[in-house]
Amino acid sequence: MSDTPPESPDVDAPDFDAMARDIAEVPAVEVIVTVAVNLMSAAAVKLGLTEEGDKYKDLDEARKLVTALAGLLDASATEISSFHAAPLRDGLKSLQLAFREASLVRDEPGQGPGEKYTGPIYG
Repeated sequence: MSDTPPESPDVDAPDFDAMARDIAEVPAVEVIVTVAVNLMSAAAVKLGLTEEGDKYKDLDEARKLVTALAGLLDASATEISSFHAAPLRDGLKSLQLAFREASLVRDEPGQGPGEKYTGPIYG
C-alpha cells in the first residue's frame, strides 16, 4: 500500500467537457466574428490607437495581426453574411490605413499588411 493520498480533483482545473459543450452551441459565424474582433482589438493596441498610445506600439506585431485578420476575412467571406463581413472589412481597412500612417517607411501599395488578401490600400 502506498502512503501517498489519492489524487483529488483540482477545483481550479478547467472543465474541458463543459467548454466543448459551450463551444458546440455557438454558431460558426459568431466564432469567426469574435476572433476577428479580437484580432482587430489587438492590432489597434499594437498600432498605438488606444488611450495608452505609444506605450504598447509595435508595428511588427501589428503587421502580423492585420495580415491574420485579412486572411481570416478573405477565407471566411463566403461563409459569413455581408451583414457581418462589411463592418469587419471596414475595420480592417481602417487598421491598414492606420498602419500606413504610423510607418516611418511606407510600404508600396499592395505590400502593406494584409494587402495580398484585400488588394492595395491607398492613403
